Amino acid sequence: MRKILELVGMALLVVGVCGVLRELTGGRFAIMGFTRLLIEPIGVLEGKELYVHIVLTALGVASLTTANRT
Repeated sequence: MRKILELVGMALLVVGVCGVLRELTGGRFAIMGFTRLLIEPIGVLEGKELYVHIVLTALGVASLTTANRT
């Protein structure tokens, strides 16, 4: 279970941080465009991409913290 939490946590952390950087720079880092594929299909989240990426980052940190405690 620990390895699964670490894997999920690291994936969420990477996606979240990449998304925050992409949103704050106005899309300057095109390599981080994969984060758009996760957010755009969900119509409710349109215009709230930065907040979604911040939440993903926080969930990644929480998952990694939980994995380290077990």
